[in-house]
Amino acid sequence: MILTGGLKSLLPHVLRRIIRCNRLSISNTSGMAEGYKQANVVILHESLADDFEKFCHANNGPLPLLYRSKPGDWKRPSLSSDSDIRTDCLQYKIYEHGACTGSLKSLKEYSEQLKDMVTFYLGCSFSFEKAVQNAGIPVRNVEQKCNVSMYKTAVPCYSVSTFRCNFVVTMRPIPESKLEAAVLATSESKAAHGAPIHMGDPGLLGIQDLSKPDYGDPVHLHPGDIPVFWACGVTGVEAVINCRAPLAFTHSPGCMFITDLKNDNVTVRSSREAPQVHWNSQDPLHYSIVSAEAAQKIKTLETLIGIDPGDRGIIHLHRQDELLKACLSISHARSVLITTGFPTHFAYEPPEENDGPPGALAIAAILQALEKEVAIVTDQRAMNLNKKIIEEAVQLGILKRPVLLLSYQRENADSALMFLCENGNPGRPRFDHLIAIERAGMAADGNYYNARKVNIKHLVDPIDELFLAAQTIPGVTTTGVGDGGNELGMGKVKDAVKKHIKDGDVIACDVEADFTIVAGVSNWGGYAIACALYILSTCEIHDRYLRKAVGFPPLAKKGIWLSALPSVSKEEKLLKTLAQHGVRSGKTASLEMEVDGLPFYNTHSLVIEKLL
Repeated sequence: MILTGGLKSLLPHVLRRIIRCNRLSISNTSGMAEGYKQANVVILHESLADDFEKFCHANNGPLPLLYRSKPGDWKRPSLSSDSDIRTDCLQYKIYEHGACTGSLKSLKEYSEQLKDMVTFYLGCSFSFEKAVQNAGIPVRNVEQKCNVSMYKTAVPCYSVSTFRCNFVVTMRPIPESKLEAAVLATSESKAAHGAPIHMGDPGLLGIQDLSKPDYGDPVHLHPGDIPVFWACGVTGVEAVINCRAPLAFTHSPGCMFITDLKNDNVTVRSSREAPQVHWNSQDPLHYSIVSAEAAQKIKTLETLIGIDPGDRGIIHLHRQDELLKACLSISHARSVLITTGFPTHFAYEPPEENDGPPGALAIAAILQALEKEVAIVTDQRAMNLNKKIIEEAVQLGILKRPVLLLSYQRENADSALMFLCENGNPGRPRFDHLIAIERAGMAADGNYYNARKVNIKHLVDPIDELFLAAQTIPGVTTTGVGDGGNELGMGKVKDAVKKHIKDGDVIACDVEADFTIVAGVSNWGGYAIACALYILSTCEIHDRYLRKAVGFPPLAKKGIWLSALPSVSKEEKLLKTLAQHGVRSGKTASLEMEVDGLPFYNTHSLVIEKLL
């Protein structure tokens, strides 16, 4: 019996011979034949082969297809010399009508049945472990001399015919400071599942307990480690189980087929295409991925909207990368609640200004195009006005369909929680993200002030309570967009507001949002969010992470997303509509800005010369 020492340096053909002779006292092939590709194995009757190949192509994250054999082909010279798929895995599993009926060291006794069966060789994450180590990142399962942890998830694969299942992931603990390095080390290894599909709380994948993997061994996290998940070829095992084929074989999870293919044929991305890792939320812990190029475009947009046309001192309120962080969070959201409305013209009816609604509708339009649920909450007194504006926005082609319009009133201490969650249960939120844009925000004394220090509390419903309640609901994040510091969500920068904004000590909003976007005019912030979401949706790296590397890139939808972006003509029509309903503005003039072909427009600048 040969023990594990020195196996990592042996050549693949030597290891296969040793495995064939059943002379290894190990339970998995992790760390063996360093620098060479390993493969998951699925063997099916030839009548199922075409559909399974389509299933692999539709889910190429968990099932990167290295090779499909012909029926009865036990050898594969293009993958390995001197190999026999019947004997060259450490252990096999046999499945009959979806049930695992045993483990085998060899498939030779099934040689007659195998004549009508097709072997699929699928990429394995063991193949990239050496690259991860070369990047200075510890591979805990190798350190702990155990199999990698594998978990069933609640995330469905793209179904093809009888092949349908949730996908399986591997988990490797990665030090937080090494997350981006781990993504870089694996992103181009597409034949070995590529970049991670999730970083952070396992519950977001439907995994309840990391100490109880469905396959493999528990791998222990060190202090400061983050659980990082890669798509896993054991997804093929789940597909075999669910298709209930009369007879099928797979490798035993962790007992891979070792090929002669080296891992040195990866293409290195340019620096602008390199993936970046960004923290997304703390509860639950979640990180996101975006390309450096897309991140830079969004940072450029943030700079553009930060112009201060009125010299009010808002430059001191700016927090770097808040637009990027907010939009990454929104991108991951399923359902978004938007609020706007600042009754600054308190002596008129209606008292609203026209900064806010155009930006809110621009956000709603792109969210609709991205097929997210979206609703708007506003003051009860303004419900009819907003209903008419939404209806006309649909007629004008600004919105694809009407947006659900809501109002909020405090009836008791649990009102906000009941509004945001089903039956007030924090574990079942109705919305994943809340956005306030040019919405009057509550000051420290409980009142609401316009920029002239006039108390307008009698015109404002307590929608701030929703943002305060959101802080107690895991998985719900918030964004505030403002241009003066007295808007909902600006509590995050209230110290700067008090110091640098006229009457800031009185008017500063006291309610924080997780992300604070400061713009010269709040509508610009809304337009920036819309365009940033478009940039993220067309970013291949971010899209793959959102899809968990299953299904297909939604390239056909790019035109729909593009048509949902704000434009000069859309804004002119909407402002005309607002004016017809008596909505006024204290901010005038017009400017067109453009970055990378993406339009930015405003008709709300105080001093046009400041923007030229």
